[in-house]
Order: sequence, then C-alpha cells, then structure tokens
Amino acid sequence: MPRHGPCRLFCMSSMGRTLCAWLGIAWIAAGTAVHAQDKPRQDLPPVTVTGKASPSVEKSFRKMVQGMDYFEKMRPVLAPGATLRFKLLPRKPGTDMDHILLEVIGTSFDHEVPIAADHTFVLQRDAKAMQENAVVTPNRRRLSMTWRTEIRTPEWPPGTRRLGDLRLECLVGLEADLVSNSNPFGRLAELFTDKQGYCNKKEARYLFFAERPLFSVTLVAGERREVMPIDQLYAAASDDPGLKSDLPYCDCEVLVDRTYFLPLGDRSWPDDTRVEFEYMDERP
Repeated sequence: MPRHGPCRLFCMSSMGRTLCAWLGIAWIAAGTAVHAQDKPRQDLPPVTVTGKASPSVEKSFRKMVQGMDYFEKMRPVLAPGATLRFKLLPRKPGTDMDHILLEVIGTSFDHEVPIAADHTFVLQRDAKAMQENAVVTPNRRRLSMTWRTEIRTPEWPPGTRRLGDLRLECLVGLEADLVSNSNPFGRLAELFTDKQGYCNKKEARYLFFAERPLFSVTLVAGERREVMPIDQLYAAASDDPGLKSDLPYCDCEVLVDRTYFLPLGDRSWPDDTRVEFEYMDERP
C-alpha cells in the first residue's frame, strides 16, 4: 500500500473527511467563479461518462498463475491429495457476495470466471492473459473484499481441516499476492517483505477464516491434543488493545469472529495434524 503524507492521513480521519470534503467543494466553486469571469457562458453538449465509481479489488492474473505453479511444486511435499481453488471473502459491512461478476480482463479481451455457491472459483491458464498482463477483477469496490486460497484434501472429516493443507494455503496465497491492503508500518509488514519465510515461522500471523464464528480451535495429532490459546483467535484481539485502529488494514474487518492463527512453522505438528473447530452456534 502506498505511504500517505500527513494531509492524506488527516483527510482519512472522520473529522478530516468532513473538512476536506467542504474544502473541496469551496475550491471547485471558487475555480468555477474565476473561470466564469474569464469567458462568457456557453451551452455545452451533454456528455455521457462511463466507468466505475472507484478502483475495483483486482488481482494480477500472472501473480495468481505463479501461485498455481507454486501449489503444484509444493503439493507433493505438504498436501499430496489436495486441490486448489481461490476464494472471495467480504471485508466491509454490507458487501454483496452473492451476485459477483468476476472477469479476466486483458488489453484485447475479457471473459467471465464462474463462481461457485461457496464463493470459490478455479482460474484457467491462458497464454494470452499472461502475455497481456491481464487482471482478475470482480465488480466490487476496492477494499470491500479480500481473497484467499482454499486447499483441501478430499474426504477430510466435516468441521476439520488438515494442517498441511493450511500451510500450503499460506505459501500459495502469498505467492499469488492475494492478501489485500496492509499497513506497511504495522505488525503484518514482515508478511510482505519475507513471504515464504513468513509462513514457516512458528508464530506466523497469517489469517485463516473458519466457516462460522469460532468458539475454539484444537490441534490433534495421534494422542496429542492441544486447544489453541485465545490470543490465536479473533485476529489476536484479546492480546491487542489497538486492533480497532488496525482494522482498516486488516482483511478481517467484518470476519474477526471467524479468524484464527496456527503454528505453521512448528514442525512438531505433522502435516496430517487435524485442526478441529468448535463453533459458537454449537455451544449449548
């Protein structure tokens, strides 16, 4: 994310947005008045303006294919039987996730990408899209959504995930450059400066999202069983009083109650470790 100067940061605050909006209106009005004094008023023909109101939350097709290549490279090591899909997740309140038009757009073409009911999709390799440095873009505003990989080994028990699959999700997600906007000065900055090394850290802070709001997450490997501490859930909100100020830079803004971290780099937990979820709506 580009660094903002002091004026830009002020205009991003609630009070600053109001003041900057009024200043912008005054500036436009003043410019219009000066222009009117210089030239006589003329009737202009009507103009039709097309385009999006704000930049979309697009991703690089080339980067996503690089992620697919990395998945194929690492799958024999971490998740031999797994499949790869990409997943769209809401980031802002009120984001409509059920009527998304997802397209691959190059300089000379565009085509739609089918999205499944669970908001996942498969990206087909396309030499022309690679050549034209195409983008993968949904019809949603920038920062209204986020992206993740979904890597799953078939026939794994419901309500569980395989740790090796999730390790590979982190690696492929970062290789594909899927994680959205993040504060370059915040605690996630290292995630972008050492992508592959980050996923191999014991205390990696790569956000995973469960299907529903979480009550607990438990790791199970043979007779070993360990409930993850509370600071590994809810984007570490219990361990970070300043989390609220970080939310604009976090992929978890509206899904905090579904987020969890895992000890991805702790190899005492094998790849076949079962990650069990207990959901809030399952509690008596």
